[in-house]
Amino acid sequence: MAKAKIQFPRGFLWGTATAAHQVEGQNTNNNWHAWEEAGKTVDKSGLACDWWGGRWREDFDRAAETGQNAHRLSVEWSRIQPERDRWDESALDRYREMLRGLRDRNMTAMVTLHHFTNPLWVDDPSTDSRSGWENDETPQLFADYVRKTVSALKEYTNLWVTINEPNVYAYSGYVEGAFPPGKQDLNIALKVMVNLVRGHALAYKAIHEVQREARVGMAHQYRSIYPQKTYSPLDRWVAKVQSSIFNDLFPRAATEGKVKFLWKSIKVPEAVGTQDFLGVNYYTRDYVSFDLRMAGELFGRRSFRQDADLSETGFIANEPEGFHEAIRWANRFGKDIIVTENGVEDASDEFRPRYLAQHIEHLWRAVNFGWRVKAYFHWSLVDNFEWERGWTQRFGLWELDIETQKRRKRKSADFYEEICKTNSLSSEMVKEYCPEAMEKIFPD
Repeated sequence: MAKAKIQFPRGFLWGTATAAHQVEGQNTNNNWHAWEEAGKTVDKSGLACDWWGGRWREDFDRAAETGQNAHRLSVEWSRIQPERDRWDESALDRYREMLRGLRDRNMTAMVTLHHFTNPLWVDDPSTDSRSGWENDETPQLFADYVRKTVSALKEYTNLWVTINEPNVYAYSGYVEGAFPPGKQDLNIALKVMVNLVRGHALAYKAIHEVQREARVGMAHQYRSIYPQKTYSPLDRWVAKVQSSIFNDLFPRAATEGKVKFLWKSIKVPEAVGTQDFLGVNYYTRDYVSFDLRMAGELFGRRSFRQDADLSETGFIANEPEGFHEAIRWANRFGKDIIVTENGVEDASDEFRPRYLAQHIEHLWRAVNFGWRVKAYFHWSLVDNFEWERGWTQRFGLWELDIETQKRRKRKSADFYEEICKTNSLSSEMVKEYCPEAMEKIFPD
């Protein structure tokens, strides 16, 4: 067949994404450490990828050497503000050093200010009748931390994510119960959602006061939700309701200033116009069927297609059309779009190449439609601690041996290197790394 190539615009950002608790190691002053110690996770983060011990340097070297021109990382609130009335300047120095390291490698830094973890003093129920984001004081506490952090780090970046996946945080911690604090209460979940919106809005304004030229947004997980039976009005209804809450609530609140949850609408006027871009995290698509037994899931039972192309633990289905849908959805908000996460767990690295190729092809389609996609951050650079699932899932382009801290390059890292260095995806790349995907991406 003739050689073919799909080219991305000049200046497009290619990188990987990481999160503090998942890579730094020895984060012992936050709610996730307490969750691990309570036996709520498969195993413990421990040293993680030992970034706090300095191994970020070698991982940044790997990223830069393989053509990545950007990296998204998060900073840990509990390190910067270990107690309510104490700031740790040495932690801020450490983060300055990391960001300086990215700049020295000619990589654009994107910094996330909240990625699932809270300091223990924020999450301590003894300090209030409510703790964490149930407490109406937490949005302002968060904004104070954001102001301090951005003031310290603004020399090295102007690209900020306020809160990572607020929808996942609220759902997993207060509906499903898999994240701390492990509650299952829709009323409390709504309270948390409102406070997360307020926290984002206050943080947005604080950042722009400190750094006028800042670009600020959320990183929002979009989960494609389709009715299992398109002919069933009940399946269509439950898919619409679930998608409206999980996908639309937060970015709509930052646009309209209202949190809409089922029949309730709560005004948060300070949130209007608090997105300079919309960060999109996309992994997979669900098919949902109406089920009266699933009241906690708003009467919807989610599953993958019977013939789905599944990752090795069955956690993710390869549904690149859902990625295209996610970007089309984000485009409705009229802002620049940054793909802040996209990837798959695959220790054997046999599934990841075709997942990557097919999603990059749909990313290119979106760019070609004129949708304002500016960057793509693959999850993740190196295997890291995957929250309640611990070390059972491997998302890294580099494999990590958690006992020795040695890294081993996977073939997907070579594939991604070619994409990054050429700013393109070619038929030759696909033929080499995932020939089984040729017919879908570059048909004869």
